[in-house]
Amino acid sequence: MASSLFLHRQVTRHGCWVFSGVYRLLSRSTSANVVKHDLASFPQDTPTPEGKTEFSRAGIGGFFQQKPVLKNPFLEDALLQGYLRRHLPSKAVYSELLVFGERLVHEVDGWGRECETTPPTLVTYDAWGCRVDRIVTSPAWRRMKELSAQEGLVAIGYERTYGEWSRVYQMCKLYLFSPSSGLYSCPLAMTDGAAKVIQSLGVSGPTDEAFSRLTSRDPGYFWTSGQWMTERKGGSDVGSGTETVALPQSDGSYRLSGFKWFTSATDADMTLTLGRVADRDGRTTPGSRGLSLFYAPVRNQQGMVQGIEVQRLKDKLGTRQVPTAELLLDGLPAYRLSDEGRGVACIANMLTLTRIHNSVSAVAGMRRILQLARDYARHRSVFGKPLKSHPLHIQTLTRMEVETRGAFLLVMDICRLIGREETGQASQLDAHLLRLLTPVAKLYTGKQAIAVISEGLESFGGQGYIEDTGLPAMLRDAQVLSIWEGTTNVLSMGVLRCIARTSGLILQSYFTHTQSLIATDILPSLSGAVRSVDSALCGLKEFLQDAAVKPPGYLELAARDLAYSLARIYMGALLIDHASWKGASPSDAYAALRWCEQELCPVVNNAARGSYKTETFTQDAALVYEESTRQ
Repeated sequence: MASSLFLHRQVTRHGCWVFSGVYRLLSRSTSANVVKHDLASFPQDTPTPEGKTEFSRAGIGGFFQQKPVLKNPFLEDALLQGYLRRHLPSKAVYSELLVFGERLVHEVDGWGRECETTPPTLVTYDAWGCRVDRIVTSPAWRRMKELSAQEGLVAIGYERTYGEWSRVYQMCKLYLFSPSSGLYSCPLAMTDGAAKVIQSLGVSGPTDEAFSRLTSRDPGYFWTSGQWMTERKGGSDVGSGTETVALPQSDGSYRLSGFKWFTSATDADMTLTLGRVADRDGRTTPGSRGLSLFYAPVRNQQGMVQGIEVQRLKDKLGTRQVPTAELLLDGLPAYRLSDEGRGVACIANMLTLTRIHNSVSAVAGMRRILQLARDYARHRSVFGKPLKSHPLHIQTLTRMEVETRGAFLLVMDICRLIGREETGQASQLDAHLLRLLTPVAKLYTGKQAIAVISEGLESFGGQGYIEDTGLPAMLRDAQVLSIWEGTTNVLSMGVLRCIARTSGLILQSYFTHTQSLIATDILPSLSGAVRSVDSALCGLKEFLQDAAVKPPGYLELAARDLAYSLARIYMGALLIDHASWKGASPSDAYAALRWCEQELCPVVNNAARGSYKTETFTQDAALVYEESTRQ
């Protein structure tokens, strides 16, 4: 009893001290009378029927910030609707995306959050000690697979109901789905890529069923595919990094043995992978010349993995929803898809498509954080008015919006190009643009997404840093977009090889088409933006002419800035073109103007500063690896 009274006195005394201190601080403001009222209304300690004194409940105030609300992402996206009205004015498409948007809000988005909070786990052995190597995923992850089949998120690209615009429609649907998908967009990208490879090589034999399942709308029949390329020596350099050996069998199949260091969506039903065919003496051909492409079902008819040991699941910064594993292949049954030694060439189609998926996910993440930040700014009040009434805050959101619009139009234009290629309508110019712009878009939008989503989190203040809001996961997941399917530098070097292999013809197509986008029926109000793009194009041409006579290392140092310049100029031209069609809004024109205010061709200015000189590499290396001289 004495200890209870002592504790009561301590709490009361300290409580009075705290509240009186708060009062003294706030009494200097005009709200002192409110504070007095609140303090006076705190409940007092009262005796219980047994005569014991209870502690008063803490007074926490009555204000709770309204959280940002996800509304129908299709209806919230004016640019998406405008783009479809211009290029695919179908009532059926509009209706399907409208209904799908409602399903995302009321059903799918919750599944996505469950995928994040219930990551996959590995069960290595069963209760009796038998090795099972079973990856257990959440019920929501499995529902995502069913939904993907029902909604045709892969099938649309192969049904081609809308001809050359079918890929655009498919990617618009994935663009809406991706931020709510709990990263199920990842296995869908690889599934689409696998279907593309099988289709391009010819559907026959063991791949007949596989292709049918990969492109099915039946949830019970639908398959997803993995993509197991990365080994311990690295991911992008598959030529020297792949050690997996394929042993021929008497029935024409193969058994694969090797170690796969990074396998995404390891719970998939099948996979495509690279390996080296061994001759009778067990010898293989080194380098890319020795790599062949294989198709392997992951499980047998009893549902057990065959010839695979799951060593561990990867502990990743983000994309925790996706089961990613290290695998030991120990006699995995497989079928060779490519001719011997033609494996790298055969995965080119797959890489094109998966990089497009990567770009779609990047733009989708940017759009989603903007939608949430926009809603939050309507309801969050600071310094006496809503956030949306603060000019600096709206300026920040505007810059994010302009980045997102440019990225969206770039990605959709690539979807248009691949749709034309798949339906046999692509010109040589279209083929060149698809080949050049796919890696450019992937590397640039990956960087954009990280920056825009990071800025978006900041717009929520401290809540953007709190895990159970779901916001930090968006930034963690975005980080993979600049890494998966080729890092920024790897893809930048790929752009240089692409230019070299076509003897510059691919650049001629780029300049011709970009110029055409800003050449006709341009609004007078866009003249400033047109001048900026035209000037950037001229500067880029001059740079490339000068670079042609420079030492080989010159363009390598310029590769990243060159890729950025190609992206920014083309995006500026697309924004101008979109703003000039008859159904465009004033916001479309304003976005084009704002985009073209920035430095569109950084490679020119950096070249003028001497950033790519021969001695630059030596100086850079000395700076990076400078060692302390202290003893």
